[in-house]
Amino acid sequence: MAWSSALPSAVMPQTAAMDAPAHPAYDEAPGSAFHGFAQEVYETGKALTDEQKLIARFWSDDAMLTPTPAGHWISIVMQIAKRDALPVEVISATLAKLGCAQSDAFVSCWSTKFKYNLLRPVTYIKRHIDKTWEPLLITPPFPEYTSGHSCQSGAASAVLTAIFGEDFAFDDATHEDEGLPVRSFPSFRAAAEEAAISRMYGGIHYRFSNEIGLDQGRAVAVHAAALQTEA
Repeated sequence: MAWSSALPSAVMPQTAAMDAPAHPAYDEAPGSAFHGFAQEVYETGKALTDEQKLIARFWSDDAMLTPTPAGHWISIVMQIAKRDALPVEVISATLAKLGCAQSDAFVSCWSTKFKYNLLRPVTYIKRHIDKTWEPLLITPPFPEYTSGHSCQSGAASAVLTAIFGEDFAFDDATHEDEGLPVRSFPSFRAAAEEAAISRMYGGIHYRFSNEIGLDQGRAVAVHAAALQTEA
C-alpha cells in the first residue's frame, strides 16, 4: 500500500489516505487476465446457488432500504453487546473505533475509485461477453475499483478483531426482520470475507476488487485500532 493525497480523514493523517495498488491491466482480448476476471463474474452469475444468492442479498445493505454497509457492522456490535452484556464503556469505545475505521475506509476507497475509474462488470460483460447478461443486484453508479463493501468490511473486521480477538464467534440477525435467516460466523475475518465475495455473487465487482478492498480496509484500520479511548 502507498500513501496518496485524498479527502480529510478521521484518524489517518489528515492529508493522506491509504491507497490501493493499480488493478490488473485492462484488456478486452479473450484469454487476457482481465477478460478472465470478467468471465468469472459472468459464469458465477449464471450458476448461482441458492446459498450464494442469499449471501449476496444478506450483505447488499442498500441505502435507504437497510442499515447500509457500515450500519450492518454497527448492528453486529450491538448484537454482541446484548448477548455478552458488555459494559457501556466497552460499547462506546468499540463504536468509536469502528466508526473511525469505517469512515476512513470509505475515504480511502473513494479516493481509489476515482483515481482509476474502472468500469463495472455489467458494462464489460455486455460489451465483450454477452449483451443479454444481467447481474443479480443493481450496479451502483460509481467506479468499480476497489469494492466499498469489501474495504469497509476489512476495516471493521480488523478493528473488531483487535478488540475482541481472533476466532470470536457470533451470530448476525441484522436482516431477520426482512425475512433473511440469521447467519453464524467463526470470526470477524470470516464475516468480512463473506461480505466481500458477496459482491461477486451479486455481479457488482471483480474478484480482485474484493480481495484488494479487504486488504485496503485492514491497512486503514490500523490507525483506528490504535486509538486511545480510555482516560
